[in-house]
Amino acid sequence: MTFDELGIHASLLPLLEKNKFHKPTLIQERGIPAILNQHDVLGIAKTGSGKTASFVLPILTLLQRLPKREKNRKIDVLVLVPTRELAVQVGDVFNEYGQSLPNPIKTMSVYGGVSINPQMKSLFGTNVLVATPGRLLDLVSHNALDLSMVRALILDEADKMLNLGFQDEMNEIFNLLPEVRQNLLFSATLSKNLEGIQNVLLDDPQVIEIESVEADIESINLSGYFVTDDRRGPLLRYLIKENKMDQVLVFTSSGQKADRVAAKLTKNGIDAYAIHGKKSQGARQSALDAFKSGKIKVLVATDLLSRGIDIAGLPFVINYELPRSPKDFIHRVGRTGRADENGLAISFVDRQEIKHFKVILKKMKRYIDMVETDDLDLHGY
Repeated sequence: MTFDELGIHASLLPLLEKNKFHKPTLIQERGIPAILNQHDVLGIAKTGSGKTASFVLPILTLLQRLPKREKNRKIDVLVLVPTRELAVQVGDVFNEYGQSLPNPIKTMSVYGGVSINPQMKSLFGTNVLVATPGRLLDLVSHNALDLSMVRALILDEADKMLNLGFQDEMNEIFNLLPEVRQNLLFSATLSKNLEGIQNVLLDDPQVIEIESVEADIESINLSGYFVTDDRRGPLLRYLIKENKMDQVLVFTSSGQKADRVAAKLTKNGIDAYAIHGKKSQGARQSALDAFKSGKIKVLVATDLLSRGIDIAGLPFVINYELPRSPKDFIHRVGRTGRADENGLAISFVDRQEIKHFKVILKKMKRYIDMVETDDLDLHGY
């Protein structure tokens, strides 16, 4: 199967080839025709499987078939995402491919943490809007856009979008949208939230479940270290230096802890930066760009980055602290080992946490031998 055979607009094919996308992934092979036929879709596929392109390419093709409309503040397609970083990433994909079409498609990403005024001014003539829920509602309250003509609603990382943290905002947004529209939900995991939402959001949907994330995790090497709280920092620095780790994504439980860990790393001669919800959008994006390009060695993050952010070829993920749920663990370690690359995910575990860690491993149907570190000389680290 080729992209040409899937029926996407011919103008998109040279750019796909240039970007070395020679063959559609499974989620693209099944999702693109369903979207082109204007079915509602619930797409479940592992991280790094090409979910973004599976809705970007057919949506751009469908928009290209429409007559050119007068520029105004009415949006054709609304994409909702949980984080600012994902808004930028998805918007970049839409923009890159949308500008290669005969009738270029204008895409804009909007999110909080930055001034709303430039976003309000730039919205005029936008076809595809990629937004976080809070900023979208802010723009609506300022009469900066009109959602009454939305043809397609896309929820990226849908399980996150439909949890209790976003519930009120999402309900408010649903009430602003036309009842007749195409609904596309994409996620790496199928949770109870998604199963129930089919009755509300999806009209006779095509459910496309490629494979479970648990199966994907089998391709990632997992390692665990027993360590007391007071030795987590020295152990982290020891592993980075002794194993000559040049690119490491470290997860902590809070923004405050991320700041402390990054500061200690920097003090010990390891280039590091913390990224979390309390950082400005500019600071977060510049840190992420620097990490992707190799300008900084270690990025210390909260679960903000565990979903949706594609860091090509990331070799190491370290859970400085364990997440609360197996699902969060899966998303964290899924940042490495993407697109069939090898990856290693290391977890620091206090002995009091071993029961929780076993629950996580059981959920993934994995077993690992824990490494003892009590006798490891961490002096000087």
